[in-house]
Amino acid sequence: MLLALGWLLPFVTMQLPELGNMLCPMHIPVLLSGFVLGPIYGLILGVLIPLSRCFIFGAPMLYPTAICMAFELATYGFVSGLLYKLFKNKMSNIKAVIISLLISMLLGRIVWGISRLFCGLVDSNYFTISLFLSGAFLTAWPGIIIQIILIPTLIIILEKNHIIDKFRGE
Repeated sequence: MLLALGWLLPFVTMQLPELGNMLCPMHIPVLLSGFVLGPIYGLILGVLIPLSRCFIFGAPMLYPTAICMAFELATYGFVSGLLYKLFKNKMSNIKAVIISLLISMLLGRIVWGISRLFCGLVDSNYFTISLFLSGAFLTAWPGIIIQIILIPTLIIILEKNHIIDKFRGE
């Protein structure tokens, strides 16, 4: 279901690619997968969504976009799942979700920047710190806000209804 959501959400913004860059629709199902399914499935889904979407629908473009997104989203899925698992019994659920979310979002963007830097070295399309800041934060701030509001809300609802426990076999 989360894989399908990762394929479908970008159709909402496909008419305006700038809107997709702002709202980051593929990030939402990957972050949810880390929280709901755990770090390994979050990582797998993070790699699968951009690459499979590229091959099935032709967007995002494979190089460098889908490849760099695969590293970024894999980081989101893995880190959100791992940190939530570590934090959820040590603090309130909402605090565990928010801290896990913020750290995973920051680390994912750093990994994206590093992967873009390496791609730039390969094709001589150099990636500067200003391009990193613009792509990772300035352009994406609406998506960041949506994720900070939406993800904790959904996770708390899923936790209260014991849906996450069922997916994780707890």
